[in-house]
Amino acid sequence: MSDEAEKRRELKALQAVLAAEHAAVYGYGVVGGRVGEERRAEARAAYDAHRARRDTLGRQVRALGATPVAARAGYALPFPVPDAASAARLAAELEERVAGVYSDLVRAAGGERRRAAAQALREAAVRAVRWRGGSVAFPGLAERSGTTSAQATPTA
Repeated sequence: MSDEAEKRRELKALQAVLAAEHAAVYGYGVVGGRVGEERRAEARAAYDAHRARRDTLGRQVRALGATPVAARAGYALPFPVPDAASAARLAAELEERVAGVYSDLVRAAGGERRRAAAQALREAAVRAVRWRGGSVAFPGLAERSGTTSAQATPTA
């Protein structure tokens, strides 16, 4: 694969992660409004972490000479979120979806960007475990759920 093709692949993966972070920020707005008081600080910390990553990713995309993918005005939730239990399920789902697109960036990137993507994947996997109360063997791998990474992109 040529250097130019590799750069395009990395930029595409970077934009997908940015889109996933936009969706996670939106989703955590819903989580924060429904989660119980005992987990509100955890939701806020995750919201802040996703906002920070989103902002960093936007700067990285611009540094590569591209226009960062914009956040949508709204996102379809994967299921209704009427209470604290469903809010925790949504948070776990958001984290698993974000981990999936970070795994794509790990495959596409090299050097420092790859290290940062692996760290972000790990952080998302840990948050998913905390929200769900259990883990999976290989977080971020769409193959375990029978979806492709394009299907696993967060819709919040």
